[in-house]
Amino acid sequence: MEYFRVPPRWLLVKLTDDIGAVGWGEASLEGHTNAVEGCLDAWFERYKGLDAENIEHIWQLSWRGSFYRGGPVFMSALSGIDIALWDLKARKLGVPIYHLLGGKVRDRIRVYAWVGGDTPTDVQAQAQARKQQGFKAVKMNGTGDAAWLDSMSVIDEVVGRVKAVKALGMDVGIDFHGRVHKPMAKRLAKALEPHDPLFIEEPLLSEHIGGIKQISELTTVSIALGERLHSRWDVRPFLENGSVDILQPDICHIGGISEMKRIAAMAETYDVGVAPHCPLGPIALAANVQVNATMANFAIQEMGIGMHYNITGQDITSYITNPEVWTVTDGHLDVLSGSGLGIEINEEEVRQLSKDAEAWPTPEFRGPCGELREW
Repeated sequence: MEYFRVPPRWLLVKLTDDIGAVGWGEASLEGHTNAVEGCLDAWFERYKGLDAENIEHIWQLSWRGSFYRGGPVFMSALSGIDIALWDLKARKLGVPIYHLLGGKVRDRIRVYAWVGGDTPTDVQAQAQARKQQGFKAVKMNGTGDAAWLDSMSVIDEVVGRVKAVKALGMDVGIDFHGRVHKPMAKRLAKALEPHDPLFIEEPLLSEHIGGIKQISELTTVSIALGERLHSRWDVRPFLENGSVDILQPDICHIGGISEMKRIAAMAETYDVGVAPHCPLGPIALAANVQVNATMANFAIQEMGIGMHYNITGQDITSYITNPEVWTVTDGHLDVLSGSGLGIEINEEEVRQLSKDAEAWPTPEFRGPCGELREW
């Protein structure tokens, strides 16, 4: 069992069984690579000798056998192991992972890409470039940083950016990113409603369950969240109070393919769609595509190609030998048809670029008075 810290900010996991069969996973947790590596070290020592065929047993051992459970670090480490186990098993059988999950219900996956960066600028030009790449939908941060009570010009600027992208004939999701607090979030949600955004993402941080419920009742725009929820138990209160329309679990933060499939089934019983969060690497995206192919309630997939965090030169087309699988046509990706994850890892590149790779630091936002604001 090995893991590889690689630029721009990803943590890849390789599992090999006793006959030499290999599976690859991704355990990326942005800004907390060292913590996940510590968990993997402990689990690897404990899990050597277990039967790699018994994916659910290993998942439950990680969840129930640790006494402390859940949270971003444990679940991201488990994601790397779980995805690799599914890849290993499906490759041994010579089939895509979706065959082991009941088979596919669709041949294509609707996708969107990012524009604008952390402090959104030039969104119209960037959206036009995405359109030329084959995308029909994009997402952008609504604001840079925002105070609890900010100038109303902040709202006008967000609306202006949405109108500029919509003028290109594209759908656009608006990510509040937990930066917008309730006094401003209420007004911003109202202001955006006439412009029909695809969704409002993380209108508040997910610890504000009641506040998110209040905002959901003030607007007809779909409310999306989930990247900071780490299990089906974290998701449950948002389904029960009816405050979320689109769930966005991150396959690298929730315990992998196994938990993504369970969360999707839970969401379906509440008529909630699933749009997996994925600003990460090629293994994470491939794992999502495998599960999305089997979901009745799949909505749209985030795709991290050309993201503003990929500043080191690596992208989702890196570390694999078949980057053509990420070709977007008419706003969609084809379901991957190869065995396992459907991508082929360039292990030489992984090993080379992992040497002396630094952990990615979480960005820090400061307000005009020097105060910390939400990233």
